Amino acid sequence: MQEIKNYVETHKQRFLDELFELLRFPSVSADPKYKGDVLKTADYVAQKLKDAGADNVEICPTAGYPIVYGEKIIDASLPTVLIYGHYDVQPADPLELWHTPPFEPTVRDGKIYARGACDDKGQFYMHVKAFELMMETNTLACNVKFMIEGEEEVGSANLGIFVKDNAERLKADVVLISDTSMISMDHPSIETGLRGLAYMEVEVVGPNRDLHSGVYGGAVANPATILCKMIASLHDENNHITIPAFYDKVLELTDEEKKALNSAPYDEEEYKKDLDIEEVWGEKGYSTLERTGTRPTLEVNGIWSGYIGEGAKTVLPSKANAKISMRLVPHQSSKEIAEIFTKHFESIAPKNVKVKVTPHHGGEPVVTPTDSIAYQAAEKAIEDSFGKKAIPTRGGGSIPIVALFEDVLGIKSVLFGFGLDSDALHSPNEKYDIYNYYKGIETLPLFHKYFAELSK
Repeated sequence: MQEIKNYVETHKQRFLDELFELLRFPSVSADPKYKGDVLKTADYVAQKLKDAGADNVEICPTAGYPIVYGEKIIDASLPTVLIYGHYDVQPADPLELWHTPPFEPTVRDGKIYARGACDDKGQFYMHVKAFELMMETNTLACNVKFMIEGEEEVGSANLGIFVKDNAERLKADVVLISDTSMISMDHPSIETGLRGLAYMEVEVVGPNRDLHSGVYGGAVANPATILCKMIASLHDENNHITIPAFYDKVLELTDEEKKALNSAPYDEEEYKKDLDIEEVWGEKGYSTLERTGTRPTLEVNGIWSGYIGEGAKTVLPSKANAKISMRLVPHQSSKEIAEIFTKHFESIAPKNVKVKVTPHHGGEPVVTPTDSIAYQAAEKAIEDSFGKKAIPTRGGGSIPIVALFEDVLGIKSVLFGFGLDSDALHSPNEKYDIYNYYKGIETLPLFHKYFAELSK
């Protein structure tokens, strides 16, 4: 551990400078205008893998953005760790809410503020630097393969094809992913499950053009009003989702599982203070930890209609749109949920409007084993690095490719994130603690060490 700390201390400024350089690339995969920047980011990642000591580094083309691959095979008889991450980021909008420019990393109070700081550039880059550390100190204990993609934030549409076409090349014993969070640095944790996702877009159309709200208001259905009523009807008074068959395959926690989940450190007053809210909200009969990790949800991610510019324009809009995501739990299928959502949403539309539902990307929920050699290695690494045992938790987010890796490659994943729920992922002023960044670089070599030892 001391040798690891010494190396990080010696190179800490360079590690930070390189991350800042990576964060300056506006690698927004959702917006075509950033295509050139996304491709430059892939080039940068590939070069840094080479610099760290990886062999066979390749920028692998796909029908969308490329996947950066690299490897270091030191002994075919040793176990192999496949490291996954993504170099693309969410759009930075709304820009006016950022305190500093989203693609000019800024340090305030020991935290790096930038789009992608935590999700996932800061986290996957920990692995690159940890790999460098192991190479330079001659302590790499197992084979390593890197697969860093550029389309995670838009659903990883081409990753499945790449994985299936390169199954032999990607052969490994475990997938190691740092795209999740811990409870805190005082309470280190390892996520043991993730929710799935079904992402939809809906459109409600009324008259064939925008109308004068004085001339036509009260006589023609307003699509914005209708859409709001339809969305509101998707939850009942107990915040239970009203779509028929939505809960049919939901796996309920046992009393023991609930007790274990709710034993994790959680301060509701601090939770509300951090978000500046008076009360929490959610499905009746469940705690906040249960709602965010083990229960399915339906949320409006965006909604728009009519005139939203400066000043006033008295218009009755022709159409209204919304983006809706549903987080799913074990045994729910993203395809089935998308189908029943579409059927239900179309069925509740009144005859004075037309409705169109468009499914976007989705992914399946996963639960990772806590009795595997890889999980035990992660636990031992945490205990060595933090001086305390890791708490198993369930993550509320979705990483659709975890189920893909298990299905196609036949291997489980370890969700070894060092972010925090308060890091404003997907929001303005996303951040990542410098301490967490360095702590990840210190802890990851220990995972490799213990994984190799326990695999013997």
